[in-house]
Amino acid sequence: MDNKLKVQIWSDIMCPFCYIGKRRIEEALQNFEHKEAVEIEWKSYQLDASFIASPEDNMVEHLAEKYRKDNDWAQNMLDNMTQNAKAAGLDFHFEKAVLANSFNAHRLLHLAKKYNLANDLEELLFKAYLTEGKDINNLDTLSKLGIEVGLDVESVAQVLNSDAYGTEVQKDQEEANAIGVQGVPFFVLDNKYAISGAQPASAFLETLEKVWQEGKFEIKPTLLNTTDGESCGIDGCN
Repeated sequence: MDNKLKVQIWSDIMCPFCYIGKRRIEEALQNFEHKEAVEIEWKSYQLDASFIASPEDNMVEHLAEKYRKDNDWAQNMLDNMTQNAKAAGLDFHFEKAVLANSFNAHRLLHLAKKYNLANDLEELLFKAYLTEGKDINNLDTLSKLGIEVGLDVESVAQVLNSDAYGTEVQKDQEEANAIGVQGVPFFVLDNKYAISGAQPASAFLETLEKVWQEGKFEIKPTLLNTTDGESCGIDGCN
């Protein structure tokens, strides 16, 4: 068996269920006997790479327009998601959310990955967007978050003021497409099994134990769940 059990997570900062999924796999890891041998690798996935935000955008109207529903329907959807987040120990504030394109945040995450700080930065980005109402496409905001997790000031500035790691973001997206990712979060455990969506912590724990016990890894992941968990796709979150 390899020394490290790698868990790859395709995710977008703009995806509420990705933050919930992060908490659920963290809960599973707390109960996993071999958690010290698990290595998390965050992978970039943009739900809408072409999205351009405008100052007047708000989450309720955005969802209502996207799904061709009324504002009450959209607000109810957000309220339900907020309650779902609370069950995972998270505090969502969609009324503060600043809609933004996540490309620059993903580029910064690739810099953080280089220094084993991607998990820390992913946490701060989720919190900034879903709880604190910060613009995660604002370069000053991204710079502060990068420095907060321990990235070098000059390295952060160099990345944010260039197109650095843009190719890596695209490669992650292409890899996701190649293995059939339809929405995020999407988890692949040592290239053997995949879990789609923010499944219960018990599902993650069961799969972690299964992979560890089998100890032999395949190239193409096999989707264990017959039904998708809560996730976000190009057509929205469900």
